[in-house]
Amino acid sequence: MKTLRVPEATVTRLSIYSRYLERLDRNGVSSVSSGEIADGVGVSPAQVRKDLAYFGEFGTRGVGYNVKDLMRYTLKILGLDRHWNLILVGAGNLGYALCTYKGFNDRGFSIAGVFDNDLTKIGKRINDLEVLPMEAMMDVIKEHNVRIGIIATPTRAAQEVADLMIKCGLQAVLNFAPMPLTLPDYVEVRNVDLSVKLEILTFNLGFKAAQNV
Repeated sequence: MKTLRVPEATVTRLSIYSRYLERLDRNGVSSVSSGEIADGVGVSPAQVRKDLAYFGEFGTRGVGYNVKDLMRYTLKILGLDRHWNLILVGAGNLGYALCTYKGFNDRGFSIAGVFDNDLTKIGKRINDLEVLPMEAMMDVIKEHNVRIGIIATPTRAAQEVADLMIKCGLQAVLNFAPMPLTLPDYVEVRNVDLSVKLEILTFNLGFKAAQNV
């Protein structure tokens, strides 16, 4: 892989390409062009070729890409050629939804433990997972070689939970609490604020309406 820093937008699109290739493979398609990938995911052929060029030379000019090979390459680049165990903190409505989301398993992710400090939730089950007390986090992380944690707590608890995750050895955090986290530079953090996404939609709708006045 080239040492050039890969833009995060490229990684995002690579994930989309990977899913599209998986659909093609399930449908028995053996080869695909950059134009067909572009049409399938809503970008330009030049963008597809540029994104893939960060990681090497793929495909044959005039022939296209072997679907199975490119699918395997994209999965490997994304780190999905191995299984990833996760932990989740916050057994409320959002935590429940994340624990039961089948898309994680489809992409090689499994939630190995779910935690909460609410005594009314501890001991209850979400599918096959028992909600555990926070004190059990370190043991679960070590037993299942967990490196990634998901925060689905109220805002006021998010930083404390993140600090505990890092203390227990996690290296990456997916944060659903609507607040920025202060963590060491070596920790990978991604924030998912659903209300912000909705506000972008309402802004765009309002902007389009104003343009049509």
